[in-house]
Amino acid sequence: QVQLVESGGGLVQTGGSLRLSCAASGRTYAMGWFRQVPGKEREFVAAITSSGGNTYYADSVKGRFTISRDNAKNTVYLQMNSLKPEDTAVYYCAARSRGLIVIRLLAVGAQYDYWGQGTQLTVSS
Repeated sequence: QVQLVESGGGLVQTGGSLRLSCAASGRTYAMGWFRQVPGKEREFVAAITSSGGNTYYADSVKGRFTISRDNAKNTVYLQMNSLKPEDTAVYYCAARSRGLIVIRLLAVGAQYDYWGQGTQLTVSS
């Protein structure tokens, strides 16, 4: 069982930047970030393959967010720039315990085996 621990959330002004981190207790394969606002469904944000060679983004964050990973540290990052109030949510890190062939499937929450507890991001207008 792999434990995921997110950090880096907080309060930031519109147009600001923030970086989220997710530390895994063991080796993982593809990893992703999702977010959720109370009363709404969980939303895919970004994903990265096990090697870090391929990434996949939701249209709503493309060009503003960057996902990366450091496999030596078992950590994935989400650099968020040009933040908007609509980015306000609880951000969750997720990881797979096995390989994946089709990267677009990483947008589906059911493809992940492990989840973190979430970290709150609030963007003030």
